[in-house]
Amino acid sequence: MSTYSENAARPAFDQADNPHRAADRALLAEVVTAVRAAGAAVHARFAAPQRLTGLTAVLDALHANDLASLRPLRAPLERLRPQAGWIEDELDRGPLPDGEWWITDPVEGNINHVHGMADWSVTATLVRDNQPVLTAVHVPLTGQTYTAVRGGGAHVDGCPLRTSAKTELAAAYVATGQAAPGEDAATLDRIGASYAALLRHALVARVAVPATMQLIQVAAGQLDAFWQYSDVRSGLVAGGLLVAEAGGTVTDTEGRPWHLGSTDFLAAAPALHPAVRAALAEVP
Repeated sequence: MSTYSENAARPAFDQADNPHRAADRALLAEVVTAVRAAGAAVHARFAAPQRLTGLTAVLDALHANDLASLRPLRAPLERLRPQAGWIEDELDRGPLPDGEWWITDPVEGNINHVHGMADWSVTATLVRDNQPVLTAVHVPLTGQTYTAVRGGGAHVDGCPLRTSAKTELAAAYVATGQAAPGEDAATLDRIGASYAALLRHALVARVAVPATMQLIQVAAGQLDAFWQYSDVRSGLVAGGLLVAEAGGTVTDTEGRPWHLGSTDFLAAAPALHPAVRAALAEVP
């Protein structure tokens, strides 16, 4: 594995041709099998809201779900790409050393799962030299699987995805959310201020978790934009690749190409992206 280089700051969703596209597409089918198997394991644990009594009980439930998913998820992915690194912490941030890495979230939206809510999934993304090149997101409660290969488009169960065709922010449904518990006070203040700013400009704005579940809705044209003040990788690389391959615009909140070192994130339908960015410019 090579060391950190200038690749760390190259655009993560570069639309240039992917010389490995055919090989990545062939690999994707086996990645889909892995996320579906992991999803089935976690689905078997899903029930009505648990009788959670405090933080320890919540953390124990989250950990048990992660372990149940990782058993069928990790070994197949490591067999597929034995040279690839593995990110242990789904809340890890920032650029990676060059080479291939698996970035997964065994239960993206785990907090929703343990509270009996539906918005959770299993994600697996292969990153090569700091560019996500393929991803699979399985949503067990709907049975849907969202996939993308860089340069090969985005799909749900084989059907192409396209972002929203809206042109007016006043008609838009937009969303944000926190990336992780324990964000610093300045980040929490920016989340609140940005939500207020978009409430003034968009038709409807919401705050929810997790990022990936909202980004698949942007890729599908159901949501019109999503932004986040964080660089937690696992919540952004999968959904960001899906949005980019579905024709959306993915940048930081100032309009610069997003990369794994960016400190914030914006994904939107192309015609709405400038207006959302302008609204976020009002945030201190």
